[in-house]
Amino acid sequence: MTFLKLILLASIASLLLLISIPSKAETQFAPLDKHQWTYDTDPYGSEAIINEKLIRHGGIWIKFKRVPRVDVKRNSWIELIHKLPTASLAGNQKIRLTYQCDMPLIIKLSQQEYGKNGDQSYAHYQIKLPATKQWLTKEVALKDFYRPEWTPASSKDYGLLPEHINAIYLTPSMTDKDGGEAILQVRAIELLP
Repeated sequence: MTFLKLILLASIASLLLLISIPSKAETQFAPLDKHQWTYDTDPYGSEAIINEKLIRHGGIWIKFKRVPRVDVKRNSWIELIHKLPTASLAGNQKIRLTYQCDMPLIIKLSQQEYGKNGDQSYAHYQIKLPATKQWLTKEVALKDFYRPEWTPASSKDYGLLPEHINAIYLTPSMTDKDGGEAILQVRAIELLP
């Protein structure tokens, strides 16, 4: 009888232990600020599809459809935009992003020298992250960003100047020739010293 009591007590203790410990610990992320996030597409037919609003249930879900390049002077684009809270990356050395994307994801640093108020090449410093269908957190150093291979020769390289970067663009890696479709999700972004 004592043996049965011990087995019963051990079973109850095991059951209580299983109930008290969650099966999968959920990582807590700082909430995304709706005033710091937006998206944009070209006027040539590319689309961004969201589910009622951009940020829902603590994260972003957006489906992009990019049309192929129209002609030599008119290119298509799609982008999820994170406006930096201080309008600058000064004092930061790394970006930590938690995301999911159907295809490799490009992070672009919107620097004034290369944008609409600069040379208008839009050849911003960038880095490519792998595609993932599971939540993935990647930390990238600003020193590892590079200008794209298609950067025109006329675009002078001023170097990466964190104090001149006012936004981070996230864009699934689609080709100009083919365009394409992808779903991008973002759970968190952090700027690190």
